[in-house]
Amino acid sequence: MKRWYGKLLGFFAGAALMRANPFLGAMIGLLIGHAFDTDWFKLRRDNPYATLGLTADASDAEVDQAYRRLISQYHPDKLAGAATELRQHAEVKARAINNAYDRIKTLRKK
Repeated sequence: MKRWYGKLLGFFAGAALMRANPFLGAMIGLLIGHAFDTDWFKLRRDNPYATLGLTADASDAEVDQAYRRLISQYHPDKLAGAATELRQHAEVKARAINNAYDRIKTLRKK
């Protein structure tokens, strides 16, 4: 559980708003708070520039350089003899780097 404040705020807001049945209101508020904490509504989007360690005003050359640096560091083939957990972490990180790079390239073509 990374985020918890939505549940807490929802619990108290629900209890305060439903004065006739504060327990029911608190439970409904807790459910809504949980939905926001776990991002059921997909309100947060990943920032592809932050994944590459850049800002939005980075040049194309800087984007390419950051991509090459990170993918050479986290490419799963470089960790062929490493532990399984380390390889899996590298695969996840390399996938995120590739997705961020593709998203930046797509955004800049528009």
